[in-house]
Amino acid sequence: MTERGKLAKWLVVLGALHGVIACAGFFAPYDPLEQDRERPYAPPMKLHFRDAQGRFHTRPFFYPLRMREGSFDQYDEDIVRAMPLKFFADGSNYKLLGLVPSHLHLFGASRARICLLGTDGYGRDQFSRILYGGQVSLLAGLLGAGVTLLFGLGIGTAAGYYGGWRDEVLMRLTELFLALPWLYMLLGLRAFLPLSLSPLEAFLLIVIVIGLVGWARPARLIRGVVLSAKERDFVRAARGFGAPDGYLLLRHVLPETSSVLLTQAAILIPQYVLAEMTLSFLGLGVPEPQASWGNLLANLQQYSVLMSYWWMYLPAVAMVPFFLGYLGLASALQEWANPHKWK
Repeated sequence: MTERGKLAKWLVVLGALHGVIACAGFFAPYDPLEQDRERPYAPPMKLHFRDAQGRFHTRPFFYPLRMREGSFDQYDEDIVRAMPLKFFADGSNYKLLGLVPSHLHLFGASRARICLLGTDGYGRDQFSRILYGGQVSLLAGLLGAGVTLLFGLGIGTAAGYYGGWRDEVLMRLTELFLALPWLYMLLGLRAFLPLSLSPLEAFLLIVIVIGLVGWARPARLIRGVVLSAKERDFVRAARGFGAPDGYLLLRHVLPETSSVLLTQAAILIPQYVLAEMTLSFLGLGVPEPQASWGNLLANLQQYSVLMSYWWMYLPAVAMVPFFLGYLGLASALQEWANPHKWK
């Protein structure tokens, strides 16, 4: 497969994954905040095509769960009531892509709740919360990487293009940031800031914090590209004809940094998603009841949940295809930018 083919493949995979998360309201059968206190920690429900009497059904169905007598977290299937799974069903209201009001869901059921990935301690559908939580975690990673690359581009360009004392000062500052323990710095900075914040304020604060911590490595890489680009013959010729610095940077130098920026974005986004998850897991990120992958995993801090309800680990599994997709995209971008190096 050619470099362009590999790049297109990973872009399609990531586009599909992000499309599912962006349209979480359609793919999720329920509102992520909707509670069912009568079914806490219900296990994932099974879809069937053959009922208890051995009859085959062309449409998948499920048996609703009923709590086992004398238990508070053990359930049995009510095999007397076979509930057909409905596709393109009416359900809770949502806004598709945050803009278009709708109440149409990919699947649902009319007389019982279908929880494919179980429920949490409040009876909230885990599948719906994972999809909606992905919107928060992935958006934090995307915006945080954007902030980092913006700072890295500005600092690296200034250091590489102007050189002299500017380069010395900026590179010493960069080395300081590279030497600091990144995770502990992130935790300390976030813990120093106010904790009693609304979900939106907490989200924006996380984006700013993780974005400002990781700019040093991209800045060094961009500086190296700018140092090389500004000494090329066509740049020297344009400078000799009196072209101003702004024109040289925009027209000749900065376009040379595009491959580095794209590769760094593919590497940083999953790292920043993990940073958001870490902060939310420790209670320093987006608070309940708003779902994010980090605070969904926070339930595992309880020993009883950790040992008894395996489906509470599933938010960690949900991030794996995104991480693999971004790593594959970063590798494809490197091959695309330097095709001769990989042959």
